[in-house]
Amino acid sequence: MKPDWRRPATIGAVLVAVGCAIRVNNALRYPTLWGYDAKGNWEYVRRLSHSWALPEPDAGWSTSHPPLFYYLCAALSRLANALDLDFAVVLVRFASTAAGLAIVWLAVQLVRRADPENARRRLLAAALLLFLPGHVMISAMVNEELVAALFTSLAVVGVARALEGGARDSAARAAGVGAAAGLSLLTKLSGAVALATALGTYAAAGWRGGRGRAAGVRIGLVVLVASLAGGWFYARTWVRHGYVYPHALPVHEVMFSMPPGERRPYDYVNLPLATFRDPQVLNPALLRSVWGSTHATLWFDGHRFFLPAKSDEVRRLGTLILVLALLPSVAFGVGLLRGLRRAVLSPRGPDLPLLLLVAFTLAGYVLFTWRNPWFATLKGTYLLGLCVPFAFYASEVLADWTRGRGVRAAALWLALGLLAASVTLGFSYGLVFDKREAPGLVWQATGR
Repeated sequence: MKPDWRRPATIGAVLVAVGCAIRVNNALRYPTLWGYDAKGNWEYVRRLSHSWALPEPDAGWSTSHPPLFYYLCAALSRLANALDLDFAVVLVRFASTAAGLAIVWLAVQLVRRADPENARRRLLAAALLLFLPGHVMISAMVNEELVAALFTSLAVVGVARALEGGARDSAARAAGVGAAAGLSLLTKLSGAVALATALGTYAAAGWRGGRGRAAGVRIGLVVLVASLAGGWFYARTWVRHGYVYPHALPVHEVMFSMPPGERRPYDYVNLPLATFRDPQVLNPALLRSVWGSTHATLWFDGHRFFLPAKSDEVRRLGTLILVLALLPSVAFGVGLLRGLRRAVLSPRGPDLPLLLLVAFTLAGYVLFTWRNPWFATLKGTYLLGLCVPFAFYASEVLADWTRGRGVRAAALWLALGLLAASVTLGFSYGLVFDKREAPGLVWQATGR
């Protein structure tokens, strides 16, 4: 029986196969210990693989980070102890890839529950994450982002399901939400947004539904379980060192001379043409643009950890991808407005937790980049905790815009297909581009 290439299930299977093939290729071919903070991260893993005892926050580049991801990597490293470092890193990459694909599945399932008859929307939700360059790149790095994003996604989907149950929702679900939020917090400080989202959702739903006492019980459970799962690490740090989370440790002093060295309000409204014409974060025009650099690192390799730094072909590919990426980005913005309207009209549905997660995450990102005013802290991958709301809202709008067989729908499908093809060719490591220089950009010569 021949496959029907017009069926969403067939197209979806092809997209998943291609998305997985990209990640498997990268897991096997991306150089060992390349990637964001990869050497410092692996040093943390190496310490834990020899002794499970937590190191001091200033013992190494990454040792101030919450430990869950590093403990998991250390366990995989011990599993591969009879083999070599390369194999251990490949195991970690496959684990990160599995976490990333689990996020895709959660997003598709949330779309299915909200819009069960819309197969086109489920297809789009999956594709938006499978071919998101930041999602693809981070899968090949020794980095905690996807694990933290998975637990954040589990928490927000769990609390969204709680709203569906209303007064009938079980305390067990609240405990599960607390566990997911706590594990996100134990993976990365940004996991605090998962906890804030859960608490805000239960509080708002309880107030609107006149179930304050039940909401209070759920909030108490979430806080208790999250504290046991992840809060202990921050309590331990506070007791031992006098702070909940360190800032500007001496071990990180190399960053303190990185450009631009300060942030101004203008940096948060400036979107220069360099975002599209020369998408690398040390471009003098892009250096002062928070959201331009974020766009260039979420939808492209603005830090050049994956692609050659000095290549006109790479620059042109970046222009193409970043211009095409405006389509799902704008769709996401329109979808947020739709979700806000629904959330105001009805307490049910997933909109309230999804919108709270977006608001808390963006606010946290602004605060983080303000307190850490260096180009290295501008990474779109820090926003991967928003995978589920991004896929949920962008797919809703794109499914509407591509309905029918008119010229507009055909043009939009062509643009989305070209975007996916460009990401496949550009971010399948070694397929088209051969990166021979060290990863990253040379920043010492740029000055301020």
